[in-house]
Amino acid sequence: MVLTPRQKEELHKAIADYLYQCGFEDALNAFKKDASMPGELDKKYSGLLEKKWTSVIRLQKKVMDLESRLSEAEKEASTGSTLKKTRSPEDWMPRPPERYALTGHRSPVTRVLFHPVYSVMVTASEDATVKVWDYETGDFERTLKGHTDAVQDLSFDHTGKVLASCSADMSVKLWDFHEFECIKTMTGHDHNVSSVTFLPSGDYLVSSSRDKTIKMWEVATGYCVKTFQGHREWVRKVRVSPDGVLIASCSNDQTIRVWIVASKECKCDLRDHEHVVEDVAWAPESAHPHIAEAAGLEGGKRGGAAGPYLVSASRDKTIRLWDCGTGMCLMTLVGHDNWVRGVLFHPGGKYIVSCSDDKTLRIWDYKNKRCAKTLMAHEHFATTLDFHRSTPFVITGSVDMTIKVWECR
Repeated sequence: MVLTPRQKEELHKAIADYLYQCGFEDALNAFKKDASMPGELDKKYSGLLEKKWTSVIRLQKKVMDLESRLSEAEKEASTGSTLKKTRSPEDWMPRPPERYALTGHRSPVTRVLFHPVYSVMVTASEDATVKVWDYETGDFERTLKGHTDAVQDLSFDHTGKVLASCSADMSVKLWDFHEFECIKTMTGHDHNVSSVTFLPSGDYLVSSSRDKTIKMWEVATGYCVKTFQGHREWVRKVRVSPDGVLIASCSNDQTIRVWIVASKECKCDLRDHEHVVEDVAWAPESAHPHIAEAAGLEGGKRGGAAGPYLVSASRDKTIRLWDCGTGMCLMTLVGHDNWVRGVLFHPGGKYIVSCSDDKTLRIWDYKNKRCAKTLMAHEHFATTLDFHRSTPFVITGSVDMTIKVWECR
């Protein structure tokens, strides 16, 4: 060992303090005798060994993270990839290893969601709680309790001041996200409420349920103002189009329905999936030119496809891209080895991001109909994901009860 006499003395005193704190009296006396340490222990060395130990572990983790990044950079350099110091936000991709693996839920994680303004995220679980975390530091903030059964979905209004949650306890709750208090509980569904989302205005929200219906609620009063009926089975997810005119829903009946909000009329019924459709997401404006180009490349005459567009994820292990204007499936992405549980568009519009029961997070270059990146995300089924709209972070949740924060580069 290459320690100075002073360092040796400090180490001996720290070890002696540790033995004393643990109550190892015989070992302490023998050690003091062998190390020639007469007299009382110095209080300034109290807890020093544990502090040093934990800081070493933390530094080791940091070194491993840096080594992993270096190895990845070397790989990119050797394969001739262009190493950009600042990749364009529309090309951001999550890179392993995860920045944080957060634990605290006592049951599978059902939903993860970024706050639209603050650097926090919320997570829902089958343990009936909603938890708030700071995704930049990995710190746990608080737990929201009120539901009496599994919390299935979460949604913020556009200001981020109100959070909606829905649960297998058949209720939808609204939370004041400043005071972190439940301000309203809405009941009316006859079974598990599986999904909830705000309209862009924030005045209304819609929910879907295992009772086969979709309901629209007025936020100010908590009244149900509309019920959409047509699905033959459990309605898994409901999502509102960016302009607030249409609602897309997907179901155990293997269909996706697009509804006109104003009239409750079903605009189209999309039927190509061969199993339960787990998730559905609207294409942002940034994706429209890329989709039109991809559809044009594939079909020749489809360059003028007008949209709006939807992406869906199913237990048939596929992801499908739809043109709701024509009701046609534009393409099918195949690659997952198990049920696809979550899907959304990359904020830049060029990619589709998905998570699956095959435990992976995948990024799809849909223009070329290929999987551009695969990350082994969790030790169990990956159930949910979200991609931040303006900062380079992706979050995933899993049946393994963890939430992972992935940094993009």
